[in-house]
Amino acid sequence: MDYYFNKTLNGKSFEEAVEQVTDELKKEGFGVLTEIDVKETLKKKIDVDFKKYKILGACNPHFAHKALQSEDKIGVFLPCNVVVEENDNGEIEVSAVDPIASMAAAKNEALEGIATEVQQKLKRVIDNLK
Repeated sequence: MDYYFNKTLNGKSFEEAVEQVTDELKKEGFGVLTEIDVKETLKKKIDVDFKKYKILGACNPHFAHKALQSEDKIGVFLPCNVVVEENDNGEIEVSAVDPIASMAAAKNEALEGIATEVQQKLKRVIDNLK
């Protein structure tokens, strides 16, 4: 089982892609709780150069609440991460975690329906990117 789904965007800058991903997440009820600039962090912390790479910590409060009610330790899998990266060829790739794959480790049947709904929303986010 793949643990993510992704899409390559053509004709967009890295910054435009981050903005579009954030907008599409909002349409599906997600907010971005965290934004980690991996390129900047690696340069600052260990003085290495890395490609443009941002991790967006996306959370849909309604589904997060339902998941936490079903399994209080499920927070170790939250928020749902979405990665925007610039590949060596200049293409922008966006990847989102598959919540079914991540939440399967909890072995809690109550989470299956929640994970399926969140997966469908994240897939729509990825599918709607242009």
